[in-house]
Amino acid sequence: MNSTKQKGMFQKEYAFRGIAVLCGIFVIVLTITIGAFLVYKGSDTFLKFGHTLWEFLGSTQWEPTDNAEGGGSVGALIFVVGSLATCGLALLIATPFGLGSAIFMTEISKKFGKKFYRPVVEIFAGIPSVVYGWVGLTVLVPFIKTVFHRQVGHSVLAAGIVLAIMIFPTITSMSADAISAVPDSCRKAAYGLGSTRWQTIYRIVVPAAAPGIISGVILGLARAFGEALAVAMVIGQTTALPENIFSTTKTLTTEIASQMGNAMEGGEMKSALWTMALLLFLISLLFISLIHFVSARGEKQKGGGES
Repeated sequence: MNSTKQKGMFQKEYAFRGIAVLCGIFVIVLTITIGAFLVYKGSDTFLKFGHTLWEFLGSTQWEPTDNAEGGGSVGALIFVVGSLATCGLALLIATPFGLGSAIFMTEISKKFGKKFYRPVVEIFAGIPSVVYGWVGLTVLVPFIKTVFHRQVGHSVLAAGIVLAIMIFPTITSMSADAISAVPDSCRKAAYGLGSTRWQTIYRIVVPAAAPGIISGVILGLARAFGEALAVAMVIGQTTALPENIFSTTKTLTTEIASQMGNAMEGGEMKSALWTMALLLFLISLLFISLIHFVSARGEKQKGGGES
Protein backbone atom coordinates (compact mmCIF):
# COMPACT_ATOMS: atom_id res chain seq x y z
CA MET A 1 0.00 0.00 0.00
CA ASN A 2 2.76 2.41 1.00
CA SER A 3 4.83 1.52 -2.06
CA THR A 4 1.85 2.22 -4.33
CA LYS A 5 1.30 5.56 -2.63
CA GLN A 6 4.99 6.49 -2.95
CA LYS A 7 4.95 5.47 -6.58
CA GLY A 8 1.99 7.77 -7.21
CA MET A 9 3.77 10.64 -5.46
CA PHE A 10 6.88 10.17 -7.60
CA GLN A 11 4.76 10.05 -10.76
CA LYS A 12 3.08 13.33 -9.84
CA GLU A 13 6.44 14.90 -9.05
CA TYR A 14 7.92 13.85 -12.39
CA ALA A 15 4.77 14.99 -14.18
CA PHE A 16 4.90 18.46 -12.62
CA ARG A 17 8.64 18.66 -13.30
CA GLY A 18 8.06 17.70 -16.92
CA ILE A 19 5.36 20.35 -17.31
CA ALA A 20 7.64 23.00 -15.80
CA VAL A 21 10.51 22.03 -18.12
CA LEU A 22 8.21 22.11 -21.16
CA CYS A 23 6.92 25.54 -20.20
CA GLY A 24 10.49 26.82 -19.82
CA ILE A 25 11.52 25.35 -23.18
CA PHE A 26 8.42 26.83 -24.82
CA VAL A 27 9.23 30.34 -23.54
CA ILE A 28 12.86 30.06 -24.73
CA VAL A 29 11.82 28.78 -28.17
CA LEU A 30 9.14 31.47 -28.46
CA THR A 31 11.63 34.24 -27.63
CA ILE A 32 14.18 32.93 -30.13
CA THR A 33 11.46 32.54 -32.77
CA ILE A 34 10.22 36.11 -32.33
CA GLY A 35 13.79 37.43 -32.51
CA ALA A 36 14.58 35.38 -35.63
CA PHE A 37 11.34 36.50 -37.29
CA LEU A 38 12.10 40.16 -36.60
CA VAL A 39 15.65 39.75 -37.94
CA TYR A 40 14.27 38.05 -41.07
CA LYS A 41 11.67 40.74 -41.74
CA GLY A 42 13.76 43.71 -40.61
CA SER A 43 16.88 42.82 -42.59
CA ASP A 44 15.07 43.46 -45.90
CA THR A 45 15.69 47.18 -45.41
CA PHE A 46 19.44 46.54 -45.77
CA LEU A 47 19.61 43.38 -47.89
CA LYS A 48 16.71 43.88 -50.30
CA PHE A 49 16.44 47.65 -50.62
CA GLY A 50 20.14 48.48 -50.16
CA HIS A 51 19.94 50.98 -47.30
CA THR A 52 22.73 51.29 -44.75
CA LEU A 53 22.59 51.14 -40.98
CA TRP A 54 23.99 54.67 -40.79
CA GLU A 55 21.21 55.96 -43.04
CA PHE A 56 18.59 54.22 -40.91
CA LEU A 57 19.89 55.47 -37.55
CA GLY A 58 21.54 58.76 -38.56
CA SER A 59 19.24 60.36 -41.12
CA THR A 60 16.06 62.38 -40.62
CA GLN A 61 14.80 61.76 -44.15
CA TRP A 62 11.77 59.48 -43.74
CA GLU A 63 10.12 58.96 -47.11
CA PRO A 64 9.99 55.21 -47.81
CA THR A 65 8.04 54.15 -50.86
CA ASP A 66 5.04 51.88 -50.46
CA ASN A 67 6.10 49.46 -53.21
CA ALA A 68 8.54 46.63 -53.82
CA GLU A 69 10.87 48.69 -56.01
CA GLY A 70 12.16 50.94 -53.22
CA GLY A 71 14.15 54.08 -53.85
CA GLY A 72 12.90 56.08 -50.86
CA SER A 73 14.56 57.26 -47.66
CA VAL A 74 14.31 55.33 -44.39
CA GLY A 75 16.01 57.63 -41.87
CA ALA A 76 14.47 56.81 -38.48
CA LEU A 77 16.46 59.31 -36.40
CA ILE A 78 13.34 61.42 -35.74
CA PHE A 79 11.56 58.47 -34.13
CA VAL A 80 14.62 57.40 -32.14
CA VAL A 81 15.11 60.92 -30.76
CA GLY A 82 11.38 61.21 -30.07
CA SER A 83 11.43 57.95 -28.11
CA LEU A 84 14.54 58.96 -26.15
CA ALA A 85 13.13 62.42 -25.37
CA THR A 86 9.74 61.23 -24.13
CA CYS A 87 11.10 58.26 -22.18
CA GLY A 88 13.95 60.29 -20.67
CA LEU A 89 11.54 63.00 -19.53
CA ALA A 90 9.19 60.38 -18.10
CA LEU A 91 12.07 58.84 -16.17
CA LEU A 92 13.13 62.21 -14.76
CA ILE A 93 9.59 62.80 -13.50
CA ALA A 94 8.69 59.29 -12.31
CA THR A 95 11.92 58.26 -10.56
CA PRO A 96 11.88 60.83 -7.70
CA PHE A 97 8.17 60.26 -7.08
CA GLY A 98 8.54 56.48 -7.27
CA LEU A 99 11.52 56.37 -4.93
CA GLY A 100 9.90 58.80 -2.51
CA SER A 101 6.70 56.77 -2.47
CA ALA A 102 8.65 53.56 -1.86
CA ILE A 103 10.48 55.12 1.09
CA PHE A 104 7.20 56.44 2.49
CA MET A 105 5.42 53.08 2.39
CA THR A 106 8.36 51.05 3.74
CA GLU A 107 10.20 53.37 6.13
CA ILE A 108 7.92 56.24 7.17
CA SER A 109 4.41 54.79 7.47
CA LYS A 110 4.59 51.02 7.11
CA LYS A 111 1.04 50.19 8.24
CA PHE A 112 -0.61 52.88 6.14
CA GLY A 113 1.66 52.08 3.22
CA LYS A 114 0.88 48.36 3.32
CA LYS A 115 -2.88 48.64 3.84
CA PHE A 116 -3.77 51.70 1.77
CA TYR A 117 -0.96 53.36 -0.17
CA ARG A 118 0.44 50.30 -1.95
CA PRO A 119 -2.99 49.11 -3.19
CA VAL A 120 -3.63 52.61 -4.52
CA VAL A 121 -0.30 52.57 -6.38
CA GLU A 122 -1.07 49.13 -7.81
CA ILE A 123 -4.38 50.42 -9.17
CA PHE A 124 -2.39 52.68 -11.50
CA ALA A 125 -0.68 49.61 -12.96
CA GLY A 126 -4.05 48.08 -13.89
CA ILE A 127 -5.48 51.08 -15.72
CA PRO A 128 -5.51 50.53 -19.53
CA SER A 129 -3.16 52.73 -21.53
CA VAL A 130 -6.04 54.12 -23.62
CA VAL A 131 -7.50 55.63 -20.43
CA TYR A 132 -4.22 57.39 -19.70
CA GLY A 133 -4.12 58.65 -23.26
CA TRP A 134 -7.73 59.86 -23.16
CA VAL A 135 -7.23 61.71 -19.86
CA GLY A 136 -4.03 63.22 -21.23
CA LEU A 137 -5.81 64.32 -24.40
CA THR A 138 -8.81 65.88 -22.66
CA VAL A 139 -7.15 67.29 -19.53
CA LEU A 140 -3.36 67.54 -19.86
CA VAL A 141 -3.13 68.79 -23.45
CA PRO A 142 -5.55 71.74 -22.92
CA PHE A 143 -3.82 72.49 -19.60
CA ILE A 144 -0.37 72.76 -21.24
CA LYS A 145 -1.83 74.86 -24.07
CA THR A 146 -3.44 77.31 -21.63
CA VAL A 147 -0.73 77.55 -18.96
CA PHE A 148 2.27 77.82 -21.30
CA HIS A 149 0.43 79.85 -23.98
CA ARG A 150 1.16 77.42 -26.80
CA GLN A 151 -0.70 77.05 -30.09
CA VAL A 152 -1.20 73.35 -29.36
CA GLY A 153 -0.88 71.35 -26.17
CA HIS A 154 0.30 68.17 -27.89
CA SER A 155 3.99 67.88 -27.09
CA VAL A 156 6.89 65.86 -25.77
CA LEU A 157 6.02 67.26 -22.34
CA ALA A 158 2.50 65.86 -22.48
CA ALA A 159 3.78 62.45 -23.61
CA GLY A 160 6.47 62.47 -20.92
CA ILE A 161 3.97 63.22 -18.15
CA VAL A 162 1.57 60.51 -19.33
CA LEU A 163 4.41 57.98 -19.53
CA ALA A 164 5.67 59.03 -16.10
CA ILE A 165 2.28 58.24 -14.56
CA MET A 166 2.25 54.88 -16.36
CA ILE A 167 5.70 53.76 -15.19
CA PHE A 168 5.35 55.22 -11.69
CA PRO A 169 3.77 52.01 -10.24
CA THR A 170 6.58 49.82 -11.62
CA ILE A 171 9.35 51.95 -10.13
CA THR A 172 7.50 52.32 -6.83
CA SER A 173 6.70 48.63 -6.36
CA MET A 174 10.17 47.34 -7.24
CA SER A 175 11.87 50.04 -5.15
CA ALA A 176 9.63 49.21 -2.18
CA ASP A 177 10.47 45.50 -2.49
CA ALA A 178 14.19 46.29 -2.66
CA ILE A 179 14.04 48.57 0.39
CA SER A 180 11.99 46.03 2.36
CA ALA A 181 14.64 43.39 1.62
CA VAL A 182 17.34 45.39 3.45
CA PRO A 183 17.90 43.62 6.81
CA ASP A 184 16.70 45.42 9.94
CA SER A 185 20.12 44.79 11.46
CA CYS A 186 21.53 47.47 9.14
CA ARG A 187 19.03 50.01 10.44
CA LYS A 188 19.65 49.04 14.08
CA ALA A 189 23.40 49.32 13.60
CA ALA A 190 22.98 52.82 12.14
CA TYR A 191 20.72 53.87 14.99
CA GLY A 192 23.24 52.45 17.45
CA LEU A 193 25.92 54.71 15.98
CA GLY A 194 23.72 57.76 16.50
CA SER A 195 22.23 58.17 13.01
CA THR A 196 18.81 59.77 12.63
CA ARG A 197 16.02 58.12 10.63
CA TRP A 198 16.74 60.18 7.51
CA GLN A 199 20.48 59.60 7.77
CA THR A 200 19.81 55.88 8.03
CA ILE A 201 17.52 55.96 5.01
CA TYR A 202 19.72 57.87 2.57
CA ARG A 203 23.10 56.62 3.79
CA ILE A 204 22.34 52.99 4.61
CA VAL A 205 18.98 51.75 3.33
CA VAL A 206 18.83 53.34 -0.12
CA PRO A 207 22.45 52.47 -1.07
CA ALA A 208 21.88 48.87 0.09
CA ALA A 209 18.70 48.67 -2.02
CA ALA A 210 20.26 50.44 -5.02
CA PRO A 211 20.48 47.36 -7.33
CA GLY A 212 16.76 46.66 -6.91
CA ILE A 213 15.86 50.32 -7.32
CA ILE A 214 17.93 50.60 -10.49
CA SER A 215 16.30 47.43 -11.85
CA GLY A 216 12.88 49.01 -11.24
CA VAL A 217 13.92 52.17 -13.05
CA ILE A 218 15.23 50.19 -16.04
CA LEU A 219 12.06 48.07 -16.15
CA GLY A 220 9.96 51.23 -16.09
CA LEU A 221 12.05 52.66 -18.92
CA ALA A 222 11.51 49.46 -20.92
CA ARG A 223 7.75 49.81 -20.53
CA ALA A 224 7.90 53.46 -21.55
CA PHE A 225 9.78 52.58 -24.74
CA GLY A 226 7.13 50.03 -25.69
CA GLU A 227 4.09 52.23 -25.13
CA ALA A 228 2.30 53.41 -28.27
CA LEU A 229 -1.39 54.26 -27.91
CA ALA A 230 -1.27 56.68 -24.99
CA VAL A 231 1.77 58.46 -26.44
CA ALA A 232 0.20 58.75 -29.90
CA MET A 233 -2.83 60.52 -28.43
CA VAL A 234 -0.84 63.36 -26.85
CA ILE A 235 2.47 63.75 -28.70
CA GLY A 236 1.13 65.41 -31.85
CA GLN A 237 2.30 62.89 -34.46
CA THR A 238 4.52 65.28 -36.43
CA THR A 239 7.43 63.86 -38.42
CA ALA A 240 10.03 66.33 -37.18
CA LEU A 241 12.88 66.42 -34.70
CA PRO A 242 11.76 67.88 -31.36
CA GLU A 243 13.45 71.23 -30.59
CA ASN A 244 12.21 71.43 -27.00
CA ILE A 245 9.73 69.78 -24.63
CA PHE A 246 6.85 71.70 -26.23
CA SER A 247 7.58 70.35 -29.72
CA THR A 248 5.41 67.75 -31.43
CA THR A 249 7.09 64.65 -32.82
CA LYS A 250 6.74 60.88 -33.24
CA THR A 251 8.26 57.84 -31.55
CA LEU A 252 9.22 54.42 -32.85
CA THR A 253 6.09 52.77 -31.46
CA THR A 254 3.64 55.44 -32.61
CA GLU A 255 4.97 55.34 -36.18
CA ILE A 256 4.77 51.54 -36.29
CA ALA A 257 1.23 51.56 -34.90
CA SER A 258 -0.01 54.22 -37.32
CA GLN A 259 1.59 52.87 -40.52
CA MET A 260 1.88 49.09 -40.21
CA GLY A 261 -1.74 48.34 -41.07
CA ASN A 262 -1.71 50.45 -44.25
CA ALA A 263 1.73 49.56 -45.66
CA MET A 264 1.99 47.11 -48.56
CA GLU A 265 3.38 43.69 -47.72
CA GLY A 266 6.88 43.32 -49.16
CA GLY A 267 7.21 47.05 -49.76
CA GLU A 268 9.93 49.39 -48.60
CA MET A 269 7.68 51.06 -46.02
CA LYS A 270 6.71 47.74 -44.43
CA SER A 271 10.34 46.58 -44.31
CA ALA A 272 11.42 49.83 -42.66
CA LEU A 273 8.69 49.42 -40.03
CA TRP A 274 9.85 45.85 -39.36
CA THR A 275 13.39 47.20 -38.90
CA MET A 276 12.06 49.68 -36.34
CA ALA A 277 10.31 46.79 -34.57
CA LEU A 278 13.62 44.89 -34.56
CA LEU A 279 15.32 47.95 -33.03
CA LEU A 280 12.71 48.01 -30.25
CA PHE A 281 13.28 44.29 -29.63
CA LEU A 282 17.03 44.84 -29.32
CA ILE A 283 16.47 47.77 -26.96
CA SER A 284 14.27 45.54 -24.79
CA LEU A 285 16.98 42.87 -24.71
CA LEU A 286 19.48 45.54 -23.71
CA PHE A 287 17.27 46.67 -20.83
CA ILE A 288 16.75 43.10 -19.61
CA SER A 289 20.49 42.46 -19.80
CA LEU A 290 21.14 45.62 -17.78
CA ILE A 291 18.68 44.46 -15.11
CA HIS A 292 20.44 41.10 -14.80
CA PHE A 293 23.84 42.79 -14.74
CA VAL A 294 22.81 45.20 -12.00
CA SER A 295 21.17 42.42 -9.97
CA ALA A 296 24.21 40.15 -10.29
CA ARG A 297 26.55 42.97 -9.32
CA GLY A 298 24.38 43.77 -6.31
CA GLU A 299 24.39 40.12 -5.18
CA LYS A 300 28.18 40.02 -5.61
CA GLN A 301 28.66 43.15 -3.52
CA LYS A 302 26.26 41.80 -0.89
CA GLY A 303 28.17 38.53 -0.74
CA GLY A 304 31.48 40.37 -0.45
CA GLY A 305 30.12 42.54 2.36
CA GLU A 306 28.85 39.54 4.33
CA SER A 307 32.15 37.70 4.00
